[in-house]
Amino acid sequence: MKSSVYFHFEDLHFTLRDKRKITQWFNDCCKKEKKELGDLNYIFCSDKYLLKVNKKYLNHDDLTDVITFDNTTPEAVSGDIFISYDRVKDNAKIFGQNRVNELHRVMIHGLLHLIGYSDKNPDQQKVMKSKEDFYLSLRAF
Repeated sequence: MKSSVYFHFEDLHFTLRDKRKITQWFNDCCKKEKKELGDLNYIFCSDKYLLKVNKKYLNHDDLTDVITFDNTTPEAVSGDIFISYDRVKDNAKIFGQNRVNELHRVMIHGLLHLIGYSDKNPDQQKVMKSKEDFYLSLRAF
């Protein structure tokens, strides 16, 4: 199956470097999880834009860094992953990370949701954080 990863910018723009390497990284992560990568849409936006999405589709009235809409099939991991670049920048400062690392963490976090990981309770959050750290360590760029 041929996979496609698309990067969209809704109400902002920044330079996303290494798109091919990021796509390969996602492929590698899926293979390690014994999954096939399908079609992914990463939609980068502002807090304001993502808050509207959060209210409209999830009935949540709070800021978040990532919202994932799952279109995964038995054949492939697919979906739409909305990322607030405003949250990424703020969280990078809060957690003492550079923006690229924080952005990659949020990107892999969304993919891990599509693969089937949740973060609703403390045990799940611990597993999710461990998976994020593991896959971030595999980046070859």
